[in-house]
Parts: sequence; C-alpha cells; structure tokens
Amino acid sequence: MLPEVFFFKSLALFLCRFVLGKLRTARVLNRSESNAALHANFSKYQRSNSLAHRQDLHDQTIVFDVEGVLLRSQSLFPYFMLVAVEAGGLMRALLLLMAYPFLGFCGAELGLEIMVMVCFVGLREESFRVGSAVLPKFLLEDVGLEGFEMVRKRGGKRVGVSGLPQVMVETFLKDYLEVDMVVGRELKVARGYYVGLMERKRRSVVDELEEMLGKEETSSEWGLIGISSYKKSLQHDPLFSRCKEIYLVSKSDKRSWHHLPRENYPKPLIFHDGRLALKPTPISTLAIFIWLPFGLCLSLLRILIGITLPFSLSIPLLCFSGLHLTVSLPTTLNNTNSNNIDNKQTEPKRTKGLLYVCNHRTLLDPLYLSFALKRNFTAVTYSLSRVSEILSPIKTVRLTRNRDEDAETMEKLLQQGDLVICPEGTTCREPYLLRFSPLFSEISDQVVPVALDVHVDMFHGTTAGGLKCFDPLFFFMNPNPSYQLQLLEKVVVSSGVCNNCDSNECRERKKTTRFDKANYVQEEIGKALGFECTKLTRKDKYLILAGNEGIASSRN
Repeated sequence: MLPEVFFFKSLALFLCRFVLGKLRTARVLNRSESNAALHANFSKYQRSNSLAHRQDLHDQTIVFDVEGVLLRSQSLFPYFMLVAVEAGGLMRALLLLMAYPFLGFCGAELGLEIMVMVCFVGLREESFRVGSAVLPKFLLEDVGLEGFEMVRKRGGKRVGVSGLPQVMVETFLKDYLEVDMVVGRELKVARGYYVGLMERKRRSVVDELEEMLGKEETSSEWGLIGISSYKKSLQHDPLFSRCKEIYLVSKSDKRSWHHLPRENYPKPLIFHDGRLALKPTPISTLAIFIWLPFGLCLSLLRILIGITLPFSLSIPLLCFSGLHLTVSLPTTLNNTNSNNIDNKQTEPKRTKGLLYVCNHRTLLDPLYLSFALKRNFTAVTYSLSRVSEILSPIKTVRLTRNRDEDAETMEKLLQQGDLVICPEGTTCREPYLLRFSPLFSEISDQVVPVALDVHVDMFHGTTAGGLKCFDPLFFFMNPNPSYQLQLLEKVVVSSGVCNNCDSNECRERKKTTRFDKANYVQEEIGKALGFECTKLTRKDKYLILAGNEGIASSRN
C-alpha cells in the first residue's frame, strides 16, 4: 500500500510543480510583452510640450484634432446654436436651448447626434451658408494661439480631423487657416434636404490622403505626425493610426492658452454674416430670449421717437433710452484752409449743397449724421428696402447703378441742398474699408469725409442673406448700441495735379484721376478710424456671403 501511496503523491507533486512553472513563465512573458507595449506607447504618445523642441518637422504632414487642439472651448453648443438661430429660426433655437440640460446626461456622441438632429433636420442643403458666412468668425475667435502655432509653424501639409459636420468647419479651416485637407462628419441628405442624421462611418479618406501626399508618406514606415487630446480615442481612427508619433494636449494646457490675435490670422476676416453679435453660450442664449420681448418694445419705441419728434426732443429721449453717439468735429470745418488735392490750394466758391462722404457701417449712417449735426440731409443709397424708405425720417433716393443716370440724379439733389453718400455701396462690420466708387468725385468740387464706427451688444443691424427691412429693428433692439462719428477736414477735389498722392503711378502721369480722388478720401477715413483700405467691392461681399450680387428686392 505504501509504495502506491508514495507513487501517487510524487505524481501529484510533479504535476503541481509543472503547472506552477508554466503559469510563472506565462506571467513573466505577459509582463515583458506589456512592458514592451508600454514602451512602444510611450515612444508614440507624448505630451504636446515636447513638440516645441522639435526642429525636424518642417517637411512632415501634421494630422490634428480640430476641437482638441485648435479650439480653446470644450463646448460645441454655441456653434450649433448659431446654426439653429441663423439657419433655422428662433423656435429651433429655443428647442435646442430646452434640450441643453439633457445633453449633460448623454454621452459625447449621443449629445452630438441630438444637436445635429435639432439644428439640421429640414434645412435645405443648397441654401445652407452658415458654415461659410457665420461660423468662421466665432471659430477664429475661439482658436488658441498656442494650438495654432503647434499646427501652423511645424509641418508641411496639414490635415484637420473634426467630429463636427463637414459643412460647419470646412470653410473655416480651408479658407481662413489654410488647412490642406479637412475630414469631418458627413450629413445624410434626402431630396436636397438634411434629415438630421450623420453617417455612422467617416468617408474613406486614406485614398484622398495618398493622392495628396503620395503612398510613401502615408505608409506606416514613413508615418505622419499627429496632434490630439487625451480624451479622444485614437486606436481605430484611420488617420491617427498611421501616425508614427502622436502629441497629446491636456485640459490643463488649454486653460492657459491665449486667444489668437487678429493680426496672426493667415487670411484676414473681412466679411461675415448673421444677426448674433455675441457667442451664444447657454447663459448668453438664455439672456437673449429673456431680453427679446423687452428689446422688441424698446426698438419700436426708439423708431417711433426718431420718426415723430424734432431733434430737440428726440435726441435727449434717445440718449435716455440707451443710445450713445460720440461726435468729433474738425476745428477748421468752415475754414478755407482745407486739404486740397489740386495745385491751386484754393477752395472754389460754394454754389450748391455740400457732399458728405461716409464709410458704411449700418443702414443708419446718414441718419446718425443728421442727428449729430441737427440738420436734414438727402441720402442716396445703392440698395434700400421699401420699408426702410417709408420709415426713414430723412429723404432717401435710390441709385440705379447706371453711372450717367446716377450722376445726373446726384447733381440735381446737390442743387437742392446737402447730400450724403456711402461710396462703398455696402456695409462692412470689420475694421476694413471697401473700394470707394469714384462717382462722388465727379459731381462735387468739395466733400466732407465722415468716419463712422459702431459697436453693438447682441444683434447686428446688417445682413447679407436675410431680410434687410429688419435691419433697423435689430439694431435698436441692442441694449446700448454706440456710434462714433468723426467729421474730417473738408477736401477740395477739383481737377489738377495730385499733390497728396505718393504713388509712383500718380507721379508718372502728373494728373489726378477720379480714382485717385476716391482713394485719397478712402485713405483719410481709414487713417482716422485705424481701418485698413481694400480693393474689395459690394459684389465680392455678396458673392461670398449670399451667393448673389447684393441687389435688394423692393419687397424686402
């Protein structure tokens, strides 16, 4: 009995040692494999701070996460609210605001799908212009300087990957940040209308990337450089999985980032549309909806006061209602020692009305000039709605854009009294001046340049794609809109040598053309305001923002 017991005991002990040895070996192998994987991940995933010391990336392609790297804000709600307000209307915006408390209980992907459904369902694909006309301004203002430098100053080609719909970010990235390729989410479309759903899978971008960069550069052997955030999963991403190095940005890093200054924009933001002047965060949006009924009543009251009461009563009442007007008058407005553009240095005797030449900020520019000087003028406009013509407290005359007819009309009006014209032909919200039409320099020997600037709290009083008849209503709905008005020295624009023009072209011909006179007045207004002069026109603005040439319908 004893030998058999000893045999089975020895066999059990042997089997136990064999199994334990195998388990110990497997544990050591797993530990070594995990250490190798950890070392590999450590070499591939690095903190974004180490990217600042890299000097060998000027020829590398950068793949970056737009929301995690470029934008300082963690919330995407304001951008969807802009889509809801500008493309869908107030009821859609109110529905999105009511859904906001429930978004916090959803995951990031489900919350994104809810916002897409609320904002896009039923919108016409062909007429959707919020992504190109409205969103670039707010997205540029949210770009972090440090994130922009990581993407912009390092690398050759740049590929932006976004979780937002492609139509919301493509213009912002390609046209204003000069990104070579944009990879966003595609929206489902049925019979030309968005159905409010996103495609589950991203479109195949590997072939497009290989076509742009070449197969050698996109291969795993050559690799790409990726920049993303810690919160994003990159394991199954078709682009980030091809990156040989990925630099990660943390929330703590983004808290210390600064706003990207306007002078650092790769392409200047000159034109943008939309009624909202402030970023619609949840708190700001709630404040706007609370203010709307009060603002509407206040706007109607201000318009009624301006139309019915004389200057002596309307000016103090409008100031009491919250309107601000700052006026700066020249010391030698009525002096004969004014700036001249001819070699005679003398001012012709005034035989007709005075022509005031203004830059164009809102539809109310001539009206504010009239209130500032307490005089009634005649204003000529290129594009004015019928409603605005009826409500205007001063006389308005619409131009036909026929040069001979418009010149004849303005000559007759100048014989009757003072005249106001905005030769830009359309408004510009940013600190830029559009090209001045030279027509005014042909009908009057002397003009008074007027430099105007405006600041609003909530709503813009101009639009390119909306109804222009609501422009005064939205402007006066602001709690405290302010105007700055500067009357500059009178300028004599009679024919002669261009003493004030320093261009080589002007020196060669020794004569002042109508374009030189218009450019000189534009430069004087630009210097007074600190604005940059451009050669852009009304057509450029409306083709970019609205897809038309900017001719207002009389029904507007």
